[in-house]
Amino acid sequence: MIGRLLDWLKGIFGKKKNITIGIYGSPNVGKTTLANRICVDLAGEPVGAVSPVPHETRTVQRKDRVVLKLKGYALTMNVLDMPGIAVKVDYRDFLEYGLSKEEAQKRAREATRGVVEAVRHLDKVDAALFIIDATEDPYTQVNITILGNIEARNIPVIIVANKIDLPKANTKRVREAFPGYEVVDISAMTGENLEALYLGIAEKLS
Repeated sequence: MIGRLLDWLKGIFGKKKNITIGIYGSPNVGKTTLANRICVDLAGEPVGAVSPVPHETRTVQRKDRVVLKLKGYALTMNVLDMPGIAVKVDYRDFLEYGLSKEEAQKRAREATRGVVEAVRHLDKVDAALFIIDATEDPYTQVNITILGNIEARNIPVIIVANKIDLPKANTKRVREAFPGYEVVDISAMTGENLEALYLGIAEKLS
Protein backbone atom coordinates (compact mmCIF):
# COMPACT_ATOMS: atom_id res chain seq x y z
CA MET A 1 0.00 0.00 0.00
CA ILE A 2 2.82 2.40 0.89
CA GLY A 3 4.56 1.59 -2.39
CA ARG A 4 1.41 2.38 -4.38
CA LEU A 5 0.99 5.64 -2.49
CA LEU A 6 4.57 6.68 -3.28
CA ASP A 7 4.07 5.81 -6.94
CA TRP A 8 0.87 7.87 -6.98
CA LEU A 9 2.62 10.82 -5.33
CA LYS A 10 5.47 10.69 -7.83
CA GLY A 11 2.98 10.61 -10.68
CA ILE A 12 1.14 13.64 -9.38
CA PHE A 13 4.05 15.77 -8.21
CA GLY A 14 6.42 14.85 -11.00
CA LYS A 15 4.31 17.05 -13.29
CA LYS A 16 4.39 20.14 -11.08
CA LYS A 17 7.10 22.79 -11.16
CA ASN A 18 6.30 24.25 -7.75
CA ILE A 19 5.06 22.34 -4.72
CA THR A 20 3.10 24.29 -2.10
CA ILE A 21 3.72 22.94 1.39
CA GLY A 22 1.63 24.03 4.37
CA ILE A 23 3.09 23.85 7.88
CA TYR A 24 0.25 22.95 10.24
CA GLY A 25 -0.14 22.39 13.97
CA SER A 26 -1.58 23.80 17.16
CA PRO A 27 -0.20 27.05 18.66
CA ASN A 28 3.39 27.11 19.96
CA VAL A 29 4.49 23.74 18.61
CA GLY A 30 7.28 25.37 16.58
CA LYS A 31 5.68 25.95 13.16
CA THR A 32 7.24 29.35 12.52
CA THR A 33 10.57 28.25 14.01
CA LEU A 34 10.60 25.37 11.53
CA ALA A 35 9.43 27.57 8.64
CA ASN A 36 12.22 30.03 9.44
CA ARG A 37 14.78 27.22 9.67
CA ILE A 38 13.74 25.84 6.27
CA CYS A 39 13.67 29.25 4.59
CA VAL A 40 17.00 30.40 6.08
CA ASP A 41 18.67 27.09 5.20
CA LEU A 42 17.34 26.99 1.65
CA ALA A 43 16.52 30.60 0.71
CA GLY A 44 18.70 32.70 3.02
CA GLU A 45 15.99 34.58 4.94
CA PRO A 46 13.26 33.84 7.50
CA VAL A 47 9.54 33.96 6.89
CA GLY A 48 8.14 35.32 10.19
CA ALA A 49 8.53 36.32 13.84
CA VAL A 50 8.31 33.93 16.80
CA SER A 51 7.07 34.60 20.31
CA PRO A 52 6.27 32.66 23.51
CA VAL A 53 2.80 34.23 23.40
CA PRO A 54 0.35 31.85 21.68
CA HIS A 55 -0.98 32.78 18.23
CA GLU A 56 1.95 35.01 17.27
CA THR A 57 1.28 33.93 13.68
CA ARG A 58 -2.29 35.00 12.91
CA THR A 59 -2.18 35.17 9.13
CA VAL A 60 -0.66 32.79 6.59
CA GLN A 61 3.00 33.68 5.96
CA ARG A 62 4.48 32.62 2.64
CA LYS A 63 7.91 32.21 1.06
CA ASP A 64 7.93 31.27 -2.62
CA ARG A 65 10.50 29.39 -4.68
CA VAL A 66 12.42 27.79 -1.85
CA VAL A 67 14.76 25.35 -3.58
CA LEU A 68 15.64 22.04 -1.95
CA LYS A 69 18.59 20.19 -3.46
CA LEU A 70 19.73 17.07 -1.66
CA LYS A 71 21.29 13.76 -2.69
CA GLY A 72 20.26 14.05 -6.32
CA TYR A 73 16.83 15.49 -5.61
CA ALA A 74 15.80 18.98 -6.72
CA LEU A 75 12.50 20.46 -5.56
CA THR A 76 11.13 24.01 -5.71
CA MET A 77 8.66 24.74 -2.91
CA ASN A 78 6.32 27.47 -1.81
CA VAL A 79 6.42 27.30 2.01
CA LEU A 80 3.30 28.41 3.89
CA ASP A 81 3.56 28.97 7.65
CA MET A 82 0.01 28.57 8.95
CA PRO A 83 -1.60 30.17 12.01
CA GLY A 84 -1.94 27.77 14.92
CA ILE A 85 -5.18 25.80 14.90
CA ALA A 86 -7.18 25.67 18.12
CA VAL A 87 -10.63 24.40 19.05
CA LYS A 88 -11.36 27.73 20.71
CA VAL A 89 -9.49 30.98 21.35
CA ASP A 90 -10.14 32.71 24.69
CA TYR A 91 -8.76 36.22 25.13
CA ARG A 92 -8.24 35.55 28.85
CA ASP A 93 -5.47 33.10 27.98
CA PHE A 94 -3.38 36.04 26.74
CA LEU A 95 -3.72 38.13 29.89
CA GLU A 96 -1.09 36.06 31.75
CA TYR A 97 1.48 37.18 29.16
CA GLY A 98 1.04 40.82 30.16
CA LEU A 99 -1.34 41.91 27.43
CA SER A 100 -4.06 44.37 28.33
CA LYS A 101 -7.66 43.25 28.03
CA GLU A 102 -8.06 45.26 24.83
CA GLU A 103 -4.85 43.80 23.34
CA ALA A 104 -5.88 40.28 24.37
CA GLN A 105 -9.32 40.62 22.82
CA LYS A 106 -7.82 41.95 19.58
CA ARG A 107 -5.32 39.10 19.46
CA ALA A 108 -8.11 36.57 20.08
CA ARG A 109 -10.19 37.97 17.20
CA GLU A 110 -7.21 37.89 14.87
CA ALA A 111 -6.26 34.38 16.00
CA THR A 112 -9.80 33.13 15.36
CA ARG A 113 -9.68 34.53 11.83
CA GLY A 114 -6.26 32.90 11.42
CA VAL A 115 -7.64 29.47 12.33
CA VAL A 116 -10.30 29.83 9.64
CA GLU A 117 -7.71 30.99 7.12
CA ALA A 118 -5.42 28.05 7.88
CA VAL A 119 -8.23 25.53 7.39
CA ARG A 120 -9.26 27.17 4.11
CA HIS A 121 -5.71 26.91 2.83
CA LEU A 122 -5.94 23.13 3.05
CA ASP A 123 -7.58 23.38 -0.38
CA LYS A 124 -4.54 25.26 -1.72
CA VAL A 125 -1.62 23.11 -0.55
CA ASP A 126 -0.07 20.11 -2.29
CA ALA A 127 1.46 18.63 0.85
CA ALA A 128 1.62 19.25 4.59
CA LEU A 129 4.08 19.12 7.44
CA PHE A 130 2.07 18.44 10.58
CA ILE A 131 4.07 19.66 13.59
CA ILE A 132 3.61 18.08 17.01
CA ASP A 133 5.31 19.14 20.24
CA ALA A 134 7.06 15.94 21.33
CA THR A 135 7.09 17.09 24.96
CA GLU A 136 3.28 17.10 25.14
CA ASP A 137 0.54 14.46 24.84
CA PRO A 138 0.10 14.15 21.05
CA TYR A 139 -3.33 12.54 21.19
CA THR A 140 -5.41 15.70 21.51
CA GLN A 141 -8.68 16.80 19.94
CA VAL A 142 -6.86 19.52 17.98
CA ASN A 143 -4.26 17.14 16.55
CA ILE A 144 -6.86 14.55 15.61
CA THR A 145 -8.96 17.27 13.94
CA ILE A 146 -6.02 18.70 11.97
CA LEU A 147 -4.83 15.31 10.78
CA GLY A 148 -8.39 14.28 9.94
CA ASN A 149 -8.86 17.35 7.74
CA ILE A 150 -5.54 16.72 5.98
CA GLU A 151 -6.40 13.07 5.43
CA ALA A 152 -9.93 13.85 4.20
CA ARG A 153 -8.41 15.89 1.37
CA ASN A 154 -5.85 13.20 0.49
CA ILE A 155 -2.99 15.62 1.14
CA PRO A 156 0.39 13.89 1.49
CA VAL A 157 1.66 14.54 5.01
CA ILE A 158 4.76 14.09 7.13
CA ILE A 159 4.31 14.25 10.89
CA VAL A 160 7.14 16.22 12.47
CA ALA A 161 7.86 15.42 16.13
CA ASN A 162 9.48 18.68 17.20
CA LYS A 163 11.47 19.82 20.26
CA ILE A 164 13.63 16.71 20.61
CA ASP A 165 16.25 18.97 22.20
CA LEU A 166 14.10 19.16 25.34
CA PRO A 167 14.38 16.56 28.14
CA LYS A 168 10.66 15.70 28.16
CA ALA A 169 10.52 14.90 24.44
CA ASN A 170 8.95 11.50 23.73
CA THR A 171 8.83 10.73 20.03
CA LYS A 172 7.76 7.14 20.63
CA ARG A 173 4.50 8.48 22.05
CA VAL A 174 3.91 10.44 18.82
CA ARG A 175 4.39 7.31 16.72
CA GLU A 176 2.09 5.31 18.95
CA ALA A 177 -0.62 7.99 18.72
CA PHE A 178 -0.50 8.08 14.91
CA PRO A 179 0.58 4.66 13.59
CA GLY A 180 0.85 4.30 9.86
CA TYR A 181 2.14 7.81 9.29
CA GLU A 182 5.68 8.86 8.45
CA VAL A 183 7.18 10.60 11.49
CA VAL A 184 10.45 12.56 11.49
CA ASP A 185 12.01 13.65 14.80
CA ILE A 186 13.62 17.10 14.78
CA SER A 187 14.54 20.17 16.76
CA ALA A 188 13.53 23.22 14.75
CA MET A 189 15.31 25.34 17.37
CA THR A 190 18.74 23.69 17.07
CA GLY A 191 18.43 22.24 13.59
CA GLU A 192 18.97 18.69 14.82
CA ASN A 193 17.95 16.06 12.26
CA LEU A 194 16.74 18.66 9.73
CA GLU A 195 18.53 16.83 6.93
CA ALA A 196 16.37 13.77 7.60
CA LEU A 197 13.28 15.95 7.23
CA TYR A 198 14.58 17.48 4.01
CA LEU A 199 15.30 14.03 2.66
CA GLY A 200 11.82 12.86 3.66
CA ILE A 201 10.27 15.83 1.82
CA ALA A 202 12.42 15.24 -1.25
CA GLU A 203 11.69 11.51 -1.40
CA LYS A 204 7.94 12.01 -0.93
CA LEU A 205 7.44 14.90 -3.34
CA SER A 206 10.11 14.70 -6.05
